[in-house]
Amino acid sequence: MGTEFVQIKCPGCGASVSTGDEVCEYCGKPVIIKSFNSVASMSMPQLNKYVGSYKKELDSIGENDAINKSIAMCYLKLKQYKMAGKYFQKAMEDNFDDSENYFYAAVCLLEGKKAFLTTRTVINQIETYINDAISIENKGVYYYLLAYIKYDYYKRKGFGTSPDYMECINNAMQCNLTRMDAQQMFEILSVTMPQELSI
Repeated sequence: MGTEFVQIKCPGCGASVSTGDEVCEYCGKPVIIKSFNSVASMSMPQLNKYVGSYKKELDSIGENDAINKSIAMCYLKLKQYKMAGKYFQKAMEDNFDDSENYFYAAVCLLEGKKAFLTTRTVINQIETYINDAISIENKGVYYYLLAYIKYDYYKRKGFGTSPDYMECINNAMQCNLTRMDAQQMFEILSVTMPQELSI
């Protein structure tokens, strides 16, 4: 269905809204979740309510990338990484120009664990997603996630890799990575930021 706007019910209050609306004019809650910040302060019951509401909308209107991404963000906040990854994947299929879907799909593959504990097959898929995201949009946080993978998986295991984590950090800084972006990424990953990656 792509980025076509459709009428849905607000997941917060049930009012009639559009997928083009960021915030419901009646309850002030987000209609479509476009970033992790929108779900960062939501409670578990609220997130579950949103997921249920979005799924009902998909049943009636069919596939929609904005709704799939919204569901994925809710599951990511709930730390249900497999479910979040599944919905980021669906959002990717409907809108392959949204770089964030690839970035968050890469995050989901780590499943809240350190890259060091992840298999090489999964690391390869993560790198593919990050490189896909970078090919669409140069964002500092994308290079920073790649720096984390290069450090925690490759450097800590003594594997050679190019570019190495230092080059990736430099790329991240050139793309205006902020300390807040870096901290938030590690909060989403649910792992401690390695000293070597502090900016």
